[in-house]
Amino acid sequence: MAHAVDLFDCSVCLGLLEDPVTTTCGHSYCMKCINTFWDTKHDSKETYSCPQCRQTFNRRPVLKRNTILANLLEEHKKTTRQGAAPTVASDDNIYAAPGDVQCDFCTGRKRKAHMFCQVCLASYCEAHLEPHFQVPPLQKHKLVKASTRIKESICSRHDKLQELYCRTDRQFLCLMCAVDEHKGHNTISVTEEKQEMQRHLEKTKWVITDRVLASEAKMEKLMEAAGSIRDAAWEVCDDFERVCEERILLYTHFLRKKCSEMREKVGEAEKAGVDWTEHHLGQLKREVSELRRRESKICQLSQTEDPIQ
Repeated sequence: MAHAVDLFDCSVCLGLLEDPVTTTCGHSYCMKCINTFWDTKHDSKETYSCPQCRQTFNRRPVLKRNTILANLLEEHKKTTRQGAAPTVASDDNIYAAPGDVQCDFCTGRKRKAHMFCQVCLASYCEAHLEPHFQVPPLQKHKLVKASTRIKESICSRHDKLQELYCRTDRQFLCLMCAVDEHKGHNTISVTEEKQEMQRHLEKTKWVITDRVLASEAKMEKLMEAAGSIRDAAWEVCDDFERVCEERILLYTHFLRKKCSEMREKVGEAEKAGVDWTEHHLGQLKREVSELRRRESKICQLSQTEDPIQ
């Protein structure tokens, strides 16, 4: 039932739709509510807008009665009236539990309130709400969904619905308060104040969204800068490593060349020394051989007995 009421609610007056019309963006309102909204809120410098989705229109849309929605609304009212009696069978669904809004007209055990009348200033269960659908004067009353916070909007001094908001004192007022102690103050209807607040919140949301987008753009640039710094740092490291490797290769080649030259010089010196040594060694061998030959001959001569030999 709550979902059905939401479907047939006007987001401007918060009551059931009367003479429903639908804007080009697809949202439905009471004919009187949307026209009043545009009449009081339209600025010649601005475009018309949908109170719900804020879609703008360059020209004031031509509104036509939504006959399908109107027929569905009538069926909904009939279903609500016909369905009030059968629901009595379930205690859990019709009787108020702790925290629920109670019907102001039930005697004995209180039923769960279904709607609140902003004219009668009372909450009604489905059974006691029936006269508001059948009695012509009551049919004009504005009904909203019952909630625990609705009665907080009733003036404790005058027992009237607080339909106005005093911008001077920043508090909600009933009509009696507005012409009494708040006379001459800057007052506005609660609906208009809500719409103004919604527009302010919408603008604030867009400001925050823009700041978020700007911050995200800065973050992206900083991340790109950090990436560039990281790449540059590693590029410097790679260049330094490449230079070091080239220097090491050059120095290694230089050392190998020097080692090769040193080996050649040592080899030449070795060969010269060995050749000199072998040459003198050959001479000494020949001298020793000659001396041994002489020694042997002397020994032979010394042992002979023939003086002639």
